[in-house]
Amino acid sequence: MSPLLSISGLRISFVQYTRGLRRRETVAVAGMDLAADRGQVVALVGASGAGKTLLAHAVLGMLPPNASESGVITYDGAVLTSEDRRRRAGHEIALLPQSVDFLDPLATIGRQVRRSAQLAGRPESYAVAALADRGLGSEVLRRYPHELSGGMIRRVLVTMATMGDPQLILADEPTPGLPQADVTAVLRDFRALADDGRAVVLITHELRGALEVADSVVICRDGRTIETAAPADFTGDGPDLPPYSRALWQALPGNGFRVEQPC
Repeated sequence: MSPLLSISGLRISFVQYTRGLRRRETVAVAGMDLAADRGQVVALVGASGAGKTLLAHAVLGMLPPNASESGVITYDGAVLTSEDRRRRAGHEIALLPQSVDFLDPLATIGRQVRRSAQLAGRPESYAVAALADRGLGSEVLRRYPHELSGGMIRRVLVTMATMGDPQLILADEPTPGLPQADVTAVLRDFRALADDGRAVVLITHELRGALEVADSVVICRDGRTIETAAPADFTGDGPDLPPYSRALWQALPGNGFRVEQPC
């Protein structure tokens, strides 16, 4: 049986024109593979610039006009064109954006969450209940984004992203800058969404946090998927890990900051 999301050989390039109208192609994603099924949290881990966010935008059909894409993306067993993916974006496939600036700073949280409920065909009462399920009381509805903590904003964004009951959720760097308690709460939200039968792709450069909730870890580098590892293998010196994953693991602060060139 096919996984809910399957990405094979994804390549993304951008056409640019330099001085003299010379055409130049820049390859940003050179070969990425990933699979995520219902009930799974798949962590896509890599440094900034590794192509993680571009992969999410490709799945949503949101690449800019000067982008060229090749490879195969299937959803629920069917190969989807970029137009097919755009039609599913916001409904079957949802993005939890990287920036908290996604929220309108001039509108109350209540207005924005109720608008999401309306677009998803839900009653306004559903918005209040959905926030309460994530530990946010009705007083949050009267507040503006700048009046909330980073962790509260993330929970609001998760609520809005899941209002339409999507089956696939792409979470793009959801925890940077949050205190540890908020990081734990946000990650538990993703684990709960997967346990409820959805597929979650957790895009992050924070390996240790991802290990708390992930079923598998996909490591990317320079626009390529290079390794897939099991979370249970990230222990001790990582003797069962592939070379690059082991190097990342050993370079973490808690593992001695050992920087070795992977084979």
